[in-house]
Amino acid sequence: MNNPQLPLGLSLREAARFESFFPGQNRELFQGLQLSAEGRGEPLVYIAGADGLGKTHLLQAACHHASQCQRSVAYLPLQELRDLTPALLEGLEQMELVCLDDVHAIAGNETWERSLFDVFNRLRDSGSTLLVSAVKRPDQSGFGLADLVSRLGWGVTYTLKPLDEGDVLKALGCRANARGLELPDDTAQFLLRRFPRDLPSLFALFDTLDTASLVEQRRLTIPFVKTVLDR
Repeated sequence: MNNPQLPLGLSLREAARFESFFPGQNRELFQGLQLSAEGRGEPLVYIAGADGLGKTHLLQAACHHASQCQRSVAYLPLQELRDLTPALLEGLEQMELVCLDDVHAIAGNETWERSLFDVFNRLRDSGSTLLVSAVKRPDQSGFGLADLVSRLGWGVTYTLKPLDEGDVLKALGCRANARGLELPDDTAQFLLRRFPRDLPSLFALFDTLDTASLVEQRRLTIPFVKTVLDR
């Protein structure tokens, strides 16, 4: 397995795997990303979608998957890096898979946009795979460099669709199965009734319950969940 290349101080979430993501209506995107991560799919994939729908999870899952396939990988979360120099992009063409998360974060910054345009061309020339995420599609993201908008639109663009209530339940079950836990249906329904239904909040809550369950060797029953949440 190749270790992903990450800026100093950053790491991939171990739980961000394809196995723990429930795609719902996004199955075409889900399957396409796996193929691209393996080097057998589209060389440029652009994922648009609101915060909290799983863009970061998918890009990090692609990194883990590509690494397991012995591909060299680089992951850059631009929301966290936009105040640094775009020199971070230098040498990315040496990687077989490059994932740029939250690319909209550098929109309007001429230096960053020009550097991103240049690295796009180098990645294309080297035959690397590029996966990009943003809140909106390329032509709606506020980029000032028209050539960059054009380049980002060359590949396949997907708009990530939110999960309905039934799919949120399945997503929780998928997360539980990936960790070797059983999440009874009545417990999952209880969580949806009591807490916000956005996935980041639910998954953070599930992490707390997972830890408590492992420490106390208890099943995720409603009484146990109530006990943990009342602490």
